[in-house]
Amino acid sequence: MSAGLYHRKVVDFAGLREMLRVSAKFSLGEVVRHRVHPFRGVIFDVDPAFNNTNEWWESIPEESRPNKDQPFYHLLAENETSYYVAYVSEQNLVRDDSGDPVDHPEVSEMFGDLREGGRYDLDGHLH
Repeated sequence: MSAGLYHRKVVDFAGLREMLRVSAKFSLGEVVRHRVHPFRGVIFDVDPAFNNTNEWWESIPEESRPNKDQPFYHLLAENETSYYVAYVSEQNLVRDDSGDPVDHPEVSEMFGDLREGGRYDLDGHLH
């Protein structure tokens, strides 16, 4: 047989170990709120560790900066006056048990219905 029929797969064991070590507490479509600041939102993406700019990181007061080696979540967020996208460390989030929908205008573009338990259906909307 020709050597071209066999493919050698290169495995990134360091990356695999990191992926297995880090597991996210929250999942896509889940409604959460910030532990300290008055906003809530629905998760639409998760980074296994900090993956933003140094400028963003340095804009956080040093005494409030979370550890970089934890999951960070992208939220369609809302507070009493506005809608926006937030990037929040896992240590600063808690489940939102209110059962109330998130009114951010992009929620309906990304998710299906809000289910009991505070999670939106992915319903094939996210890619």
